[in-house]
Amino acid sequence: MPSASTPQLRGMALLNNAHLNKGTAFTEEERRLYGLEGLLPTQVENLDRQVERIHRHLEAKPSNLERYIYLSGLRDQNETLFYKVLMSNPARFVPIVYAPTLAAVCQQFSHIYRRPRGMYISLDMRGRIKDVLHNWPMENVRFMCVTTGGRILGLGDIGVNGMGIPIGKLDLYTACGAVPPDSLLPVQLDIGTTNSALRADPLYLGLRREPPPLEELDSFVEEFIEAVQEVFPQSCIHFEDWKGTDALRYLKKYHDRVLCYNDDIQGTAAVTLAGLITALKIKNESLTQQRFLFLGAGSSGIGTADMLVSALKQEGLSEQEAIDRITLMDVNGLLETSRTDLLPEQERFAKNLPPSRDLLGMIKTVKPTVLIGVSTAGGSFTQDVVEEMSKLNERPIIFPLSLPQKNGECTAEQAYEWSKGRALFAAGLQYPEVTYNDRTFYPGQANNFYIFPALGLAVYATCPKLITDEMVIEAAQALADQVDPAARERGRLFPPQSDILEVSITSATRIAEFIFDKNAATVERPKDIRAWIENLTYKPRYTDYHYSCILCRE
Repeated sequence: MPSASTPQLRGMALLNNAHLNKGTAFTEEERRLYGLEGLLPTQVENLDRQVERIHRHLEAKPSNLERYIYLSGLRDQNETLFYKVLMSNPARFVPIVYAPTLAAVCQQFSHIYRRPRGMYISLDMRGRIKDVLHNWPMENVRFMCVTTGGRILGLGDIGVNGMGIPIGKLDLYTACGAVPPDSLLPVQLDIGTTNSALRADPLYLGLRREPPPLEELDSFVEEFIEAVQEVFPQSCIHFEDWKGTDALRYLKKYHDRVLCYNDDIQGTAAVTLAGLITALKIKNESLTQQRFLFLGAGSSGIGTADMLVSALKQEGLSEQEAIDRITLMDVNGLLETSRTDLLPEQERFAKNLPPSRDLLGMIKTVKPTVLIGVSTAGGSFTQDVVEEMSKLNERPIIFPLSLPQKNGECTAEQAYEWSKGRALFAAGLQYPEVTYNDRTFYPGQANNFYIFPALGLAVYATCPKLITDEMVIEAAQALADQVDPAARERGRLFPPQSDILEVSITSATRIAEFIFDKNAATVERPKDIRAWIENLTYKPRYTDYHYSCILCRE
């Protein structure tokens, strides 16, 4: 392998390398040394000036989809500048590189595809997945976000068009949690798709077949998991947007066996729990005093219910006492004991009550203090529903979490108006401020980016063998503790998105302390955990140009 002082790339080859390219920030000396003279405009710029130009370009774009495409091109040209832009204003750029814009991106992914990013592991690679993984040029992969595209942002099964999600999720690991980008790997498991329209689309980039039978899928996933353990032994597998039954099943199968995490299940649960903790501080009530009603009992609903059981047990309840406080409904109605279509994960929550599909009726029956929507049934929290919650509770907690916006169970404006300004509200997307009766309300966004980047940073630093529910609950508590009394007085349930990097580092410090306290870390405990974590974080800046062989395997 060449020494660090020996250039591997020169001229246009260097400018076309996103990891090494500095664009107009190459110094005059670097331009002479590496054959860049004449290939760049004369003026040497610093990173801040480049960011200013990118901001102006973005302002001229007509839509967030066009901004996403532009930023994707920037990432392919200059990785440092891309992350500097994102980290300059996360509150502005998260909605562009992630939800809600990603819904439109994924719908058109095969049509707007420009160049490869991440890895595509298909059924055709069975028997040689380990060899295929060796094609990835980076050795120290610490996180891989893996999807089958089976359930993307309320869009259903969109196959390899779902690759936009792992790419976007991992961008947020860095933009919101400062996890070094060269340790991240987006992965699409191409198992086919049930979407016949996509299979007929001549531009669709995935396998044109139905997904395999369950036994065949399990064998494929098992080979992939085993290959990851060998090729990238320190990598955490972040399951993302798998079909609900698969998401639950594979998390149960692997969470005690390998370092893994499911954001749809655990991340949604944690950010919901954090919002609840903050809301209960406002109400001056405990978690054990609450009764929870879910509309939606898929992977997100069940995952959040399971997390609540764990949190309630930490507060002193027995498992059955905790389960008794949680009621769930799905597309077929109440989860109750006469139903024969329930998954094993759902059966534990089945109630000994008559069958019902009537949400309003169930509110009157179980008298919940908390109403959570993860149903993707847009508009299902009607005026009657919100008004009934407000009759039962002085401060009803109403969390319509479904995405995209058209799938939201109600809007912020509806919740505040129908509750006469008494609702404690958080949604899956960020609604603007709402004024009602001359009072301004600040809707919360129960977005998983408050959780997984911080958890990821803590795991990156401490290198545990497993991610436990207790670690995820600690992430929720750490987040809730960062909403100060003044913010809670204004009805805020989450910290400002503009502070997301500071929030993530603070949460990561708490999570890391917890991991060390539980003797779950595999590295030595430092004296100052926060300073140690800050030293590990990625900082988008140019250094004196040198080659580090980052694209080579020894």
